[in-house]
Amino acid sequence: MKIIGDYHTHTKYSHGKGTIEENVVMAIKRGLKEIGIAEHGPRVLFVGVSEKKLHKIADEIENLRTKYKEIKILFNIEANLIDIHGNIDVPPSILPRLDMLLVGFHPNILPTYHYLPLAYNNFLASFSSHNLEKARKLNTMALVNAVNKYKIDIITHPGHRIHIDTGLLAKACANRNTALEINCRQGEKIKDFVEVALKEGVKFYINSDAHKPEDVGNFEEGIEIAKKLNIPKEFIVNSN
Repeated sequence: MKIIGDYHTHTKYSHGKGTIEENVVMAIKRGLKEIGIAEHGPRVLFVGVSEKKLHKIADEIENLRTKYKEIKILFNIEANLIDIHGNIDVPPSILPRLDMLLVGFHPNILPTYHYLPLAYNNFLASFSSHNLEKARKLNTMALVNAVNKYKIDIITHPGHRIHIDTGLLAKACANRNTALEINCRQGEKIKDFVEVALKEGVKFYINSDAHKPEDVGNFEEGIEIAKKLNIPKEFIVNSN
């Protein structure tokens, strides 16, 4: 299996180690056809990227496209789920500039009133089975609401650090043509999740979630999971 694009990479603009150009150069060295820069939306604590900086990233990508014509450079975003209604933190002025919309559930966000039930039950999930089940229900509801509200291309690292109903989320994503991510930073930890999701007919992207340039295009963990589960190539959107 050959992966042709890496759509979830980070740079110094958030909590990555390299520049956009360094990610692009590594993608070219790895033989990729496409590379996506997907910084966090502004509401995630400490590493969120402001609306002004998101426009700066988009402008920088436009300039790099003229320099590196051998690869397609995409302006993506890893938006954050901000409440139980499925709202996300993408500024309205950014949406028209995006090539791909990625959405992740990150616990460490600036809370809103409607986020508090999620925060409360996720915090108590490790102490109480009641709160764990309630957290699972609310987390899943929030993600499904987001999938139904927006045209989301990829749900990033689903189930990472939160409890969700895999089957319900995968079914909603399959109905809306939203893919789930096989995140190469998680490795074997998501094998069971992928196996359950696959039964719902959902499709996947294998992404590096690179936080430094040398990890761009490093898909070994994700490919290994796909092989172990015998995932048909047509279910991996960015495979060739």
